[in-house]
Amino acid sequence: MTTERFQRRIPEGEDRERLICGDCGFVAYENPKIVVGSVVSEGGRVLLCRRAINPRRGFWTLPAGYMELGETVEEGARREAWEEARVKLALEGILAVYSIARIGQVQVIFRAGLAEPGHQPGPESLETRFFEWGDIPWDDIAFPSVHWALKAWREGGTGVAGNPPEDRRGMAGL
Repeated sequence: MTTERFQRRIPEGEDRERLICGDCGFVAYENPKIVVGSVVSEGGRVLLCRRAINPRRGFWTLPAGYMELGETVEEGARREAWEEARVKLALEGILAVYSIARIGQVQVIFRAGLAEPGHQPGPESLETRFFEWGDIPWDDIAFPSVHWALKAWREGGTGVAGNPPEDRRGMAGL
């Protein structure tokens, strides 16, 4: 499938532009990416990973990343935690679901603890560390949704958190 044959136009019966093959009419739908991750806590502290990759290399984030085809959100969260922090998770439920329309993402963030002790940087992390709340490097957090998830974890509500009222569509940048 070559991109030269595709044109952006509104297909019949739809209301937005899509990539459509000029030869056969195939519609190539572009949909949001799903990110899965966890706020991993132990003894009131939270696990953060300092990124070894772009975007935001050197900044701190949650163990999180894109889902892969063929896995559940739970499996994806566990895989990402292993890849980034070499931790095995005990998932405790969904903490938050965020809509980041600016970059076409839906983020599903879990509450989690450690299923086994220990952590160390995986290939995508420079460093992993558990932080007390007052020691979190807030000015060096990689993404707005990490701030949101940490705040939702701290507030400890029983429901599923969403975007903050001031950014319902996740349009604010870094």
